[in-house]
Amino acid sequence: MRDLFYDLVRRNGMAVSIYLMLAVSLWVFILIILPQLTMLDYSFRFNLPPAKIGGPEDVYTLEQYRYFFQGSGASDGLNTLDIGILFKTLLAAVFVTVFDLIICYPVAFVLAKSSSGAKARLLVLALIVPYWINEILRAFAFRILFGATGVINETGMGLGLWDTPIDFIRQDVALYAGLAYAYILLMIFPLYNAIESLDRNQIEAARDMGANWWQVHAKVVIPYAKPGIASGMTMVFMLTSGALAAPQILGGPSNLWFTQLVYQWFNSGGNWPRGSAYAMVLLIVCIALVLLVMRLFKVSIGEIKQ
Repeated sequence: MRDLFYDLVRRNGMAVSIYLMLAVSLWVFILIILPQLTMLDYSFRFNLPPAKIGGPEDVYTLEQYRYFFQGSGASDGLNTLDIGILFKTLLAAVFVTVFDLIICYPVAFVLAKSSSGAKARLLVLALIVPYWINEILRAFAFRILFGATGVINETGMGLGLWDTPIDFIRQDVALYAGLAYAYILLMIFPLYNAIESLDRNQIEAARDMGANWWQVHAKVVIPYAKPGIASGMTMVFMLTSGALAAPQILGGPSNLWFTQLVYQWFNSGGNWPRGSAYAMVLLIVCIALVLLVMRLFKVSIGEIKQ
C-alpha cells in the first residue's frame, strides 16, 4: 500500500494522490464493504417485525441458511428446488461465459493485431455504440427479436427453414443470447489489452518455425493472454450469475434465475434475512468457483490485476 501511494505521488503529485486514495477508499467502503457486511449480518437474523428488532428475540441464528438447504420440510429433507435453481443458474452462467470467450477471442485478436489507426478506432466505436442503449431496452429488443412474430421467426419461415414459429423464449435461447450480448464488452477488452501487448515478433517467429494457425494461438497467443482470458471470464461469469433484468424479461415461464429468488424474498416475500442469506450463498459459491478455476489454470490475482 505504501509503495502504491508513493507511486501515485510520483505520478500525480501529493494533492491528487490523497484525493484519489480517499475517493477510492470511500467508494469501496460505502458502496461495497458496508452493504455486504450489513447483508451478512441480516442473513444471521430472524425475520422479525420492526417492533421486535433489537429486542430479546433479535438474536443470531442459522435458520435462513438451514432453510436454503432443507426448506420448510422435515429436518432431514433437502431443498432440491432452490438448490436446483442455483445449480442451473451457475451452469447457464458458465455456458454464457464460454460462449462469449469463443466469440470474443477472434474479435479481440483482429482488433489487437490486424487493425491500426482509424480502422481500430472504428471497430472500437462499433462495439461501444450499441451499449449507449439502456440494458432493459436491449433486453426488450431481444424479446421482440426472438418472439413468435419476431424477425428471426419471420425470416426463418419466409425462407422455408421451418413452418411454425419456434418458441425461443420458452427454450431459453433468447435469455442466453441476451446475456451473452449484455456482457460481451467485458470479455473483449481484457482480451484485447492482453493480446495487444504481445510482441508481434513472437508470432512471426512461431510461423517461421513451421507452426500453423492453430499452433500459433495454442502455444503462443493463448498462454500469453491467459490473465486477460481469466479476467474477462471472471467478470462475465459473476455478472451473468447475478443478472436480474435479462432473466426477468427474457426468461421463459418455467425458467427461474437464482437472483429472482433473492428478489422475491426481499420484495414480494418481505423476508430480508432470507433474501440476504440467499444472496450470500450465491456470492460465496461464485467466488469459490472463480478461485477454483484460477487455481486449475494457474492464474493469480496479481496477473489478472495487470
